[in-house]
Amino acid sequence: MILFVFEGIDREPHVYKTIERLYFPKANDNIICSFGNNIYDLYNTMVEYGGDGDIVSIMKEILSNRGDMTLYGIRSSDISEVFLFFDYDFQNSQLPLDEINRRMEVMLNMFDDETGNGKLYINYPMVESIRYTKELPDDDYYQYAVTRSQCHDFKRLAREFSFYDSFDHILFKEGEKPTKEKYLRIKYNWDYLKTMNVSKANLLVKGTYAMPETKSDINQPAIFESQLRLFVNTNESVAVLNSFPIFIYDYLK
Repeated sequence: MILFVFEGIDREPHVYKTIERLYFPKANDNIICSFGNNIYDLYNTMVEYGGDGDIVSIMKEILSNRGDMTLYGIRSSDISEVFLFFDYDFQNSQLPLDEINRRMEVMLNMFDDETGNGKLYINYPMVESIRYTKELPDDDYYQYAVTRSQCHDFKRLAREFSFYDSFDHILFKEGEKPTKEKYLRIKYNWDYLKTMNVSKANLLVKGTYAMPETKSDINQPAIFESQLRLFVNTNESVAVLNSFPIFIYDYLK
């Protein structure tokens, strides 16, 4: 049984359901739930729990307090893997940038193993980076970066920058039975996104815009360190990068 923990309650679960349809077996017992706040609030929650990395028990209590029984009756031992998806959101005005980066580093070190505490994936700057492209495949994707100030309105920026008017090129609608043509079109677009984001991550970490030699080359802490070194600490910008295509690359055998 796999647990997916998302920051948001709308966009991320919708993205995941399309990924599940494309890449996961039809019969699975995966569980999805939403934390409902950003990674820095999750950090505060972990501190309140004494730094305990048992995200299953923590999410179970959080959801129960909301009246959400998604994890009712589920024990930590029932979960074989945990994946968390959160945004970098370094435009957060509640914290200074150095504190944002310190907390992110702590969280990436805490959640570095899907069969242990869980594995954390980070969107730069946020999940809407999934649509920050021109027509797919976008050969210029490796160049795209945004400043910290631009991230205050990144959702609008991504919408206006995108070649596509909606998310229909990469997402199935709830309950949709797509034609074979649409299914293949969405599958091809996700394959493009996987190649683009994985290659860009490799460019950040290894300096080469190509698929990495090994999956471990583009681990999440290495990507974060490279973002800090090349962009964040240089001019308070960040290279646009989405974690869902990288997760697909990591997860598929």
